[in-house]
Amino acid sequence: MKKRLLTTLLTCAAVASLLAGCGSGAKDNNDNIYSGTLTLATWDNNLYTFIEQNDMIGKFQEHYPDVEIEIEKVKSDSEYWDAMKMRASANQLPDIMINKTFTLTRFKDYLIDLSETQACANNELAEGYAVDEKVLGIPMTSGYEYVYYWKDMFAEAGVEVPTTWDEFIEAGTTLQNYYGASDADFMALACGLKDEWPDYPFMEFMPSLESGNGQNWNDMAKQDEPFAEGTDINNAYQKVYKLFTSGVLGKDPLGLGHDQVLSMFSAKKAAMIACGDWALQTMQKDAEDLSDLGTFYLPARNTEEDPYNVIVQGDSFMGVTTHSKHQEAAVAFIEWFYSEECYPDYINYISSASSMTNFPKEKDPVLAEADEMCPDKVLIMYDGGGDDFTAIQNNITFDYKKLGAQMLTEGFDLNATFAELNEKWKNARVKLGIE
Repeated sequence: MKKRLLTTLLTCAAVASLLAGCGSGAKDNNDNIYSGTLTLATWDNNLYTFIEQNDMIGKFQEHYPDVEIEIEKVKSDSEYWDAMKMRASANQLPDIMINKTFTLTRFKDYLIDLSETQACANNELAEGYAVDEKVLGIPMTSGYEYVYYWKDMFAEAGVEVPTTWDEFIEAGTTLQNYYGASDADFMALACGLKDEWPDYPFMEFMPSLESGNGQNWNDMAKQDEPFAEGTDINNAYQKVYKLFTSGVLGKDPLGLGHDQVLSMFSAKKAAMIACGDWALQTMQKDAEDLSDLGTFYLPARNTEEDPYNVIVQGDSFMGVTTHSKHQEAAVAFIEWFYSEECYPDYINYISSASSMTNFPKEKDPVLAEADEMCPDKVLIMYDGGGDDFTAIQNNITFDYKKLGAQMLTEGFDLNATFAELNEKWKNARVKLGIE
C-alpha cells in the first residue's frame, strides 16, 4: 500500500531557523526550499495512522509546499526487512528508512551520519547506538518491555504478582489450572508462536536480563562456545524452556499468531502477555474495560536478593539512506519530525516512552504500575548485536526467535541444540576470521 502526501522540506542551513520558530510557527524561506520527491518506508501502523489522522504532512506543507513525500507502508516488519535487503542490493532504498537496534549494523553502509543534527543532540539514546562512531538513526521512542496482566483474574485465582522466575512459572501454572479447567482454550501466558517473533521478550532479551549486560550478543561473538553449560544464554534459555514446556502457553501455542492471542488477552481468554509498551495502544482499542489491566516487569532473576534487571532500548530509528538523491532535504525532514512542531504530538499519540530529553512524557498509568511495583529496578540498555555477531548469526542461520518456537516441537532436545550451536559457532568464527 502506498500513499502520496505532498509536503515541503528546507535546506540544512534553514533547519536552525525552523526549530527556533517551531513554538510560534515556522516562517517560509523561499530561498531554501527543495523540490522533488522523498520516500519514507515503514511497517509501523501507529506511525502511519499518526501521519494520516493528524495531517502531519499538511501541517508541514503550510510552510514548505514544494516537496512530495511518498509514505510506503509494508504489511509487517519481516516483509519490511526482506524488501529493504533486496532494495539495498538494487540501489533503491527509500530516502528515509526506519531501523531497529539489530538492523543498524546490517544497513550501516547505506545510512548517513546524523551526529551533527539537533535531533541527535536532544535524543537521550541515539549516541549510545552509534556504529563506528556514526549515528545512523534517531530512535523515535524509548522502549520498555512489560508483562501485562488482568488483576481481577489474578485475584480470583489467588495469585500474587511474581518477583522471581520460579514465582513467574508458578503463577502461570496456577492460573492455567484454575481457568483452564473450564476453558480448554485458555492461556495463562499468551504468546503467538505461530509467528515466531512474539517470543522475543524471552528469546531475545532474556540473555541480557540474565547477565545484566546489554552487549550480550556482542560478547558472545568473542567466544568459541557461548552456549556451554553455565553461560548466560544457556542459563537464560534453560529458564525459557522450563516456562514454555510447563503448559502455561495453553493447548496450541504453535497454532496461534500474535494478533490472535492479543485479541484473546484483550477478551480475558488469557491472563498474561509479554509485550512492549506499543501493545497497550491495541489493547485500548480492543478491550471493553481496562480498569483491571496492570503491568509488571518480567522477573528474570533467581532470587529476590538478585538485581531486578529491566530492558530499555531505543526503538524505530529514523535515518537517511545513501541512495537518497535529496539527502539534505531528508535530514531536514528528520529535524522537523523531532521538533516541537511534530514530536510532542507523536509521542503523546502512542503509548511508548519519549526518547527526547526536551520532550519528556509521563508514562501511561497502566505502564507506570510496573515502576511502582519495582522501585529497585536496574535498567539494562539493550544492543541488538554488532557486525561480528550478525556475521556469525547469518553464517550459521541462528534465529533465536525461531528457536523459541522449536522448543514446543516434539522431540526437541535443548542440550543437544546447545552442543550443535557451539560447534557451528566455533567453526563460523574461524571461517569469518573473528577473534
